[in-house]
Amino acid sequence: MADCCAGFPSDARRAMAIDTSIDSAALSLTDERRAQLRQMRLFATGLLVLMLVLFIAASMLRSMWPGFAYVRAFTEAAMVGACADWFAVVSLFRHPFGIPLPHTAVIGKHKVRIAENFGAFVSGNFIMPAEVAAKLESIDAAGWAARWIREPGNARQVATRLQHLFPSLLELVGDRPVREYGRGLIRNGIDSIAAAPLGARLLSVLIAHGHHETAFDMALDQAQRFIDEHKDQIRQNVANSSARWVRGWVDGRILDAFLVEVQKTIDDARSVPDHPWRLEYRGMLGDLTVRLADDPQMLAHGERIKSEVLDNDVVEGYLEWLSSEAGEKVQAEVGKDDGVLMQCLERGLQAVGSWLDENAEVRVLINRWAQQLVFNAIVPNRKEIGAFISEVIARWDTTTLIDKLELQVGKDLQYIRINGTLIGGLVGLGIFLIDRLFT
Repeated sequence: MADCCAGFPSDARRAMAIDTSIDSAALSLTDERRAQLRQMRLFATGLLVLMLVLFIAASMLRSMWPGFAYVRAFTEAAMVGACADWFAVVSLFRHPFGIPLPHTAVIGKHKVRIAENFGAFVSGNFIMPAEVAAKLESIDAAGWAARWIREPGNARQVATRLQHLFPSLLELVGDRPVREYGRGLIRNGIDSIAAAPLGARLLSVLIAHGHHETAFDMALDQAQRFIDEHKDQIRQNVANSSARWVRGWVDGRILDAFLVEVQKTIDDARSVPDHPWRLEYRGMLGDLTVRLADDPQMLAHGERIKSEVLDNDVVEGYLEWLSSEAGEKVQAEVGKDDGVLMQCLERGLQAVGSWLDENAEVRVLINRWAQQLVFNAIVPNRKEIGAFISEVIARWDTTTLIDKLELQVGKDLQYIRINGTLIGGLVGLGIFLIDRLFT
């Protein structure tokens, strides 16, 4: 079976697997009903044989024990009743003993009429507006769906079906439109966020976590490192800019004293929490945060900068690359049974189920839509449904029709044979008692 299905698409193989499982369940039920019918036939026939044995025994023993006359009367009438009801049951489906007697094999002879009457019966009694509306009102489809989809196994089953739709959709749409849509989605997402307020929020977060102090210390370290690395160049620049009448060693002493004070000031700014430089830096950041959040000029300036950045060719190329990477990631995730896409679909379906289960008004609305949809699909077409049923039954060959009907009702019809045997025996015994009573 696996080899013969290897060439089919995965969705077709899954559909075939589902159909196979359904057919297996139907065959199992059919075999079970066939066994039950065979068992009831044997029981009814065995009861007839038992009556025959008792009749023979009672006929032989009634001369010695007159009481066996009652047994003989009962079994004699029971055999008559059993044979009559056997004939009636068999005549419904086939000719008894293969003899084409009149009014036998009723179902086979009137198959078309039975099909038409059955279709009309279903459409005229089961698909009437009042019946369908009452049944739909009693069904909480949304509630059932919500409870069903909340089960992890069910949610995963639906997520798997949805995931397997993505490759076909991506193939239908094409790779280029998907990339362009992804690039536009990313760009529009960035463009929809105001730059200045976002900067204000970022600064607020950095300040709240003390990262601005780290940035200040890093700036002081960088300034100290610059002075240390360029001290000789600074001396040379001072000497070149100094007046000719000033001695070189004077410039050196003044510069060294200046650099020492700068070093001391940098060390103080680094070590003293409330140093004026640090306080001025904090105030500047606070003012900048407020301006970024509230100043219309800063907002317009931020939008202008953002627009210039987004229109830059480098950024456009990066967005193109990013959308291409995102598309490739999506295609890779589509083929994974335990990927991020599968997990998101599964959790999303469970979330939708929980949301539906907690919102009675939404369930009522969905149920109303579903009821109206089903009602409009079934009731106006009830004649067509009845005609379809009739056509299906009429297309069955006589053997198939008889086999299906006999499997459905044959077991119950054997009770007619059993009851005919017992009731016939009781009626025969009653007649025998009345005859004895008046003779």
